[in-house]
Amino acid sequence: MLDRIRGFSLALTLAAGWAGGAAAQGAKPPFVFTGIPDQDESRLVERFGKVATYLESKLGVPVRYIPVKNYPAAVTAFTNGQVQLAWFGGFTGVQARKAVPGSQAIAQGAEDAAFKTYLIANAGSGLTRGADFPNAIEGRSFTFGSRASTSGRLMPEYFIRQAFPGRTPEQIFSRVGFSGDHSRTIQLVQSGAFEVGAVDYSVWDLDTKAGKVDPKAVAVIWESPTYPDYQWTVRGDVDATYGAGFTETLKAALIGIADPAILEPFGRSKFIPVTNAAYDPLIAVGKSTGLLD
Repeated sequence: MLDRIRGFSLALTLAAGWAGGAAAQGAKPPFVFTGIPDQDESRLVERFGKVATYLESKLGVPVRYIPVKNYPAAVTAFTNGQVQLAWFGGFTGVQARKAVPGSQAIAQGAEDAAFKTYLIANAGSGLTRGADFPNAIEGRSFTFGSRASTSGRLMPEYFIRQAFPGRTPEQIFSRVGFSGDHSRTIQLVQSGAFEVGAVDYSVWDLDTKAGKVDPKAVAVIWESPTYPDYQWTVRGDVDATYGAGFTETLKAALIGIADPAILEPFGRSKFIPVTNAAYDPLIAVGKSTGLLD
């Protein structure tokens, strides 16, 4: 983890140094982006490395991807202007745009307009799948994903509070944890470290295809109602730095991604246009759960 943080700092230092030298020569600085670390690191490197190569071919400026250590760090990098673009979850996108007026959600996966959470359970729990919310999870040990995750914390906590009015997760479950990312949630429930967990359905599908899910040890017990989730959000000052119309060129590039080699690591069929208003329901949920001021 320390090496990863050092790598992040080095990338920012190099980008800043390049920008200073470039400014002196009248050239445009690298366009830098990041993404929330919602899965294991090897998958993130594969996913975002391909995006960087693709965007560089479309934007006419150097494009760099830098990793961050957690969800809040992605929001901080965006807020501080260390990155100009980020692949955010629904809730982290709301947080980032609230902190940076003028920033815009410009593209989401086709699947993100109607996203969903899976509640998963260890086989030893005896819990089985059903259409209704599984009230039998009460008294069990439960893990969310990241504290700032839409599908791994915000929305499942909302649905849990609806099922058990007037009570917090700490009052409902015997033990509450935060795994940090969806792949880790699956592994913790699969191992029996927690009986139940909340996970992004697309990561569940990707990990299942990758052979990382043992169906004899862990299974989906409930599928949530749908809600808006992930999106690409860009800062409002990029046109001033990279030229008039840059935001629209970037949006067209993202929507134009058709290569399965880029889309498959996201678990998305394509990217489609979106606006900030699409995420208004998450603002309401964030306020109702006390997770957003």
